[in-house]
Amino acid sequence: MQQVMLMCRPGFETEAGQELMDLAAARGLYGYFQPVKNAGLVRFVLGGPEPGHELMQRIALDDLVFTRDWFLIIGDCPLPEKDRVGAVIDFLREFGWQAGEVARLEIRLPETNDDRDLGNFARKWTAPLSRGLRNSGLLAADSADAGGDRLEVLLQGFGSVIVGVSLAGNRSKFLSGIPRLRLPASAPSRSALKLEEAWKVFIPEHRRLEYLGGGKKAVDLGAAPGGWTWQLVGQGMMVTAVDNGPMNPDLMASGHVEHVRADGYAWQPKRAVDWMVCDIVDKPRRTARLALDWVGGKLCRYTVFNLKLPMKKRYEEWLVCRDILQEGLAKAGVQCQIKARHLYYDREEITCFIERLD
Repeated sequence: MQQVMLMCRPGFETEAGQELMDLAAARGLYGYFQPVKNAGLVRFVLGGPEPGHELMQRIALDDLVFTRDWFLIIGDCPLPEKDRVGAVIDFLREFGWQAGEVARLEIRLPETNDDRDLGNFARKWTAPLSRGLRNSGLLAADSADAGGDRLEVLLQGFGSVIVGVSLAGNRSKFLSGIPRLRLPASAPSRSALKLEEAWKVFIPEHRRLEYLGGGKKAVDLGAAPGGWTWQLVGQGMMVTAVDNGPMNPDLMASGHVEHVRADGYAWQPKRAVDWMVCDIVDKPRRTARLALDWVGGKLCRYTVFNLKLPMKKRYEEWLVCRDILQEGLAKAGVQCQIKARHLYYDREEITCFIERLD
């Protein structure tokens, strides 16, 4: 298997492919990518003899910003109008597929799929395909443990599928990297989903209370009308909401929010806080320097902020912002971990998370 399927936000295929190509080259692996325009899919092809497993051993999904999820490609399997299960079984046998401990099957659809019939078919096909593969010895006995490698079937239409395998420990916690979140009616804005997704992606579930619990103090820069402040308050935090605009009245009535009318780029607290969050739409380098000032100056321990990328050279702009953060924090002598991801509920921005480790 020398090909990898990447899943990203539709329209960001080139950024996802270029990023992986650069990271692979830095680790001595070379290849090229074939984007499926505006489909959120990129086929990455290794140009040398190294298998895709080698790529995934050297690069973790967490190293990638523009790729939400990925899997190794076994190959493209044509589907006849009749006995589609048999076609997949024959394809895997011809490939020489050995199930080993792979006991789970996932049928994926492209994010851009709007064919309701195809979606209905995918749901109904999962059980008979799983049963057929298991009866043929191509899928291990069903197990309650869903954490192992998984057989993947990407259904792009009724005529063919891309078959692959995703590796345990190096894939998204969410199918195709998309957490399905619901916006409560009490949320002041849909931006609340961005912060919720960021926490789900960046914070290990078993350490959630360590990061979010215990009555922490937070600052929300550019807070109005209060979508991110609402999330912080929901975790029991006392929040300073900084914005010249009005805040949601119900949120202010909670007693957990102090509204400071000021410029989010200029205001700083008198004492350090646990969290600083920022969803201000401005030049990304300015926001990166703002985050650097807060973390480098030890004004916060954790921060989540968005970088609004320009329409052209989005990947290149992220690299500039990354260097600003990495070089600035190193110069400040502050040990940190920096993570970034183009989240599902983002649009033209990417979301960054920094944790101070000292």
